[in-house]
Amino acid sequence: MLLNVKGLKTYYATDNRVTKAVDGVDFSLAEGETLGLAGESGCGKSTIGFSIMGYLPSPGKIVSGAILFRGSDLVNKSSRSRWKEISMIFQGSMNAMNPVLKVQKQIDEVLKKHTRLQREERRNRIYELLEMVQIDLERSSDYPHQLSGGMKQRIMIAMALACNPQILIADEPTTNLDVLTQKKITDLLKELKKRLGLSMVFISHDLPLISQICERVAILHNGKIVESGRTVEVFRNPKHPYTRRLVRSVPQIKKDGGYSDQD
Repeated sequence: MLLNVKGLKTYYATDNRVTKAVDGVDFSLAEGETLGLAGESGCGKSTIGFSIMGYLPSPGKIVSGAILFRGSDLVNKSSRSRWKEISMIFQGSMNAMNPVLKVQKQIDEVLKKHTRLQREERRNRIYELLEMVQIDLERSSDYPHQLSGGMKQRIMIAMALACNPQILIADEPTTNLDVLTQKKITDLLKELKKRLGLSMVFISHDLPLISQICERVAILHNGKIVESGRTVEVFRNPKHPYTRRLVRSVPQIKKDGGYSDQD
């Protein structure tokens, strides 16, 4: 397996309480696979992503467990060392981008920090990345406020791919986008995964989206994985009561064009 997460426990401790955001999680990711992490808000999905990347906000801390990339435990390694192997598309591109830096400068910052490319090489790589995510090169001198939500998300994807990672963690990559733009971003991710040979951890509460892009899925509830398996099997025949409730909560389109709840 490319990635093995074993017994991961990530807690947020304050003076008054300890929040067990991730409480003993195990999963694996094979090369070329897309694994979905699904569940309602607050179930621990994003915390798993930040734990893998080493980007936990204070006072978050991994208290036990292992995160094995090709057999090497990442838990005690710096976050800077991970970006070349594992990168992340952060939730909410509007908040993740620096509002006072042009697009080209923001991608260049990633390359300067994580590679040894010279100035001209970095510029060529920036143009290559923009073409990869289907952004006109002339937009490289734009500021974030001049871009649409979909374009900002494409820039975030370009930044995540800048160092040729083997694993891409996509944290709610279609949040706050309209349905048509969501479809375009999802199609782009699938195309890039195939083209670049990526493995992907796809984090979302959107079950239909998970079913379209992920071969396997793990369902999270209160910081624990309550059910996992091949996506089509889990959604078609859910075993755990929580998974059944999630699946039933997805509206179904009736033949007359209306909607119905499965409950």
